Amino acid sequence: MNLKRWFFLFWSSMAVGAFVCVVTGAIMQLADPEFGFLGFKAAGFNVLMMAMVGLMIGAFSQMGFFAYLTLNYIALSVFGKQYLWNALQGYTTVFAAIGLGYLLYEKHLNNWFFWVLPLLLVLLSALVTQLKVKQTNKSALVPTMFLMVVITFIESWPAIKGDTNVLAIIFMIVPLFVCNAYQIMLMHRLTKKEATDSSAVAAKPVA
Repeated sequence: MNLKRWFFLFWSSMAVGAFVCVVTGAIMQLADPEFGFLGFKAAGFNVLMMAMVGLMIGAFSQMGFFAYLTLNYIALSVFGKQYLWNALQGYTTVFAAIGLGYLLYEKHLNNWFFWVLPLLLVLLSALVTQLKVKQTNKSALVPTMFLMVVITFIESWPAIKGDTNVLAIIFMIVPLFVCNAYQIMLMHRLTKKEATDSSAVAAKPVA
């Protein structure tokens, strides 16, 4: 991916994060007027503040996305076989979903959130994965599920482990999930377009 397309992915991911945070934050405030996040409760969580938080979440999401791309490249070099790396990713995905439920249960937030959130995360991740596979190929199945479940779980760790509540966790994990889904669904389009542009340049006759 060239610098131009990387820059587009970067700012557009931040824009998606800002938009989703504004929408999610507004819903959270309707549900709980005392809702606060990262110390901004006193500011009333106005639209500008939620957008700023969304920009940071979008940037954070992209850091996790490119960290996974780097990890994937290194892991393929270390394991040598695609199926070994896929097996490890599959196991880690299941472990992360169970671990998320356990952590939420341990915090005693309520009687249903600890199993509803992991279940929704897995189901929505499966939906994104199905779309990704449909638009690319079956080799995207395991990596996409790993990204949507494990990376989203890791990125939302500060909210999950912090002294927080259900609404704060939702406020952070929703934009992270949407940003990750946006990036993984856009990635093959950007790389395909770059390959097409490169082929066109190579095929252009020399004057």
